[in-house]
Amino acid sequence: MARLLAPSFTGYQRSRIRPDVVAGLAVWAVLVPESLAYATIAGVPPVVGLYAAVPALALYAIAGTSRQLVVSPMSATAALSAGIVASVAGSDGDPVALTAALALATGIVAILAGLLRLGFLAAFISEPVLKGFIIGLALTIMIGQVPDLIGVEGGSGSFFEKTWALLGQLGDVDALTLTVGLASLAALVLVRRTMPLLPGSLVVVLLAIGATVLLGLGDRGLAVVGHIDAGLPSAGVPDVSGPQFVELLGAAVGLMLVGFAEGLGAAKTYAAREGYDVDPNRELVGLGLSNLGSGFLSGMVVNGSLSKTAVNAGAGARSQVSALTAAALTVLTLLFLTGIFEQLPLATLAAVVVAAVVELVDVRSLRRLWRVRTGRIAHLYQVTARADFMAAGAALLGVLVFDTLPGLVIGIAVSLVLLLARTSRPRVTTLAPVGDEPGRPWVDARRNPGYPTVPHVLAVRVEGPLMFANAEYVRSRIRDLAAGTDGLRLVVLDGRATPSVDVTAAAMLAQLREDLRRDGADLALAEGIGQVRDVLARSGEEGEPPLFTTLDDAVRPDAGRG
Repeated sequence: MARLLAPSFTGYQRSRIRPDVVAGLAVWAVLVPESLAYATIAGVPPVVGLYAAVPALALYAIAGTSRQLVVSPMSATAALSAGIVASVAGSDGDPVALTAALALATGIVAILAGLLRLGFLAAFISEPVLKGFIIGLALTIMIGQVPDLIGVEGGSGSFFEKTWALLGQLGDVDALTLTVGLASLAALVLVRRTMPLLPGSLVVVLLAIGATVLLGLGDRGLAVVGHIDAGLPSAGVPDVSGPQFVELLGAAVGLMLVGFAEGLGAAKTYAAREGYDVDPNRELVGLGLSNLGSGFLSGMVVNGSLSKTAVNAGAGARSQVSALTAAALTVLTLLFLTGIFEQLPLATLAAVVVAAVVELVDVRSLRRLWRVRTGRIAHLYQVTARADFMAAGAALLGVLVFDTLPGLVIGIAVSLVLLLARTSRPRVTTLAPVGDEPGRPWVDARRNPGYPTVPHVLAVRVEGPLMFANAEYVRSRIRDLAAGTDGLRLVVLDGRATPSVDVTAAAMLAQLREDLRRDGADLALAEGIGQVRDVLARSGEEGEPPLFTTLDDAVRPDAGRG
């Protein structure tokens, strides 16, 4: 049962208890103020973030395979949750109940995906798409917090609509709120830079609460969090209608993918550092159970947190004992400490959110993606050459213009379209041998002009699978290269860079051989891997080219080619 339940405790030693408990204290110090802040992003009372954190931490510890991952409310999924709930709620829906129901729906989807072993689905959100999505989301979150930071009403709609509304309200800025907000933001930055080992968010939150109470800032018009219900949440199924829950289930798929991709990335990062493996399918089940628990306890959607996982690992955590410690401390917070946070200024809470998400605006990564261009396609196709940058940009602009979930869908769609574009135009390279020894290597003749090609022979390599989407392009490209080769007698296709071939491509090769024969040349294949050989042998195409073990065998003048 050790592997079925609580796998992170396998081989656990008592000597690890103390550093794990200390790490749990560090996680709690960061988790409490950030959970309160992220609940406001989701459009629900701050205490909902604490309701969600307790079951998320405890249930992931039972089912998850990462020893350091911290599962809790996060900014990206909180923002997605707010958008989804707003679209489902309409004018009379209960945001708190719908938020909890969305957590339930996300949990159901994640558990089903894990049981069906669909962990590979995270691969459909590529790193560039996720990067652009997160940057767009961070900008949207920050612009949504500015009204509380400066004391204006703000606006609704897309990022640009909110920005325009803010610009029109700059004359109504409240001086006290602005002072507290900017002071909180400056204090957060100062603590992080000068005392990185301190839980900056908790320190600034407590200082702001103390200043508010001592100076009576609440009586002077400074907006504060207000009453927070003490005690544990009531357990039960959220009060939503059947049609509403069905609508939430559909939206939960995209929400689950975002949360899973972010959490799995954090889990894999620290598993690699510690020398163990994580199981994506078990991670889906752990994510699902965490969200189910959160939904039943009036919480919100949760997922793996990279920032809090970094705090956890940096503090010395070696198992989920740290998460259980943080969960226990959060329960004590709910029972005895909620009254402290009632005097927390909303401007400080907004500053905590802005400071937490501003690091996600990773402009350096966008520059890196812009610089990356792929080989020959960079010269021929200036648009698709920067495919990763385009996918990131599409996701970013999609979030800013159309909202969170549509932005993610746009990013994934653009990424897939560009992938198809690149797949349909694989690089076809002319090869030249190095030396004249047996087993000699063959290299790209264009990149290595010092090595001459074999006279009257065109050796080529298709860098990618041969399939229906690129068969005609490859045929045309090889014919163009053949037309430029003097006295051509043979074209040899090196199969080492071609991992697969379908029936359409097999028929194309037979047709290409016929084309070349009409011009007095022939076609042969060499170095083919087993799968390619099997498909060609079973396709039954008449006149299919002969297969040779090596390129040298194929280019020998006495090689039998039928």
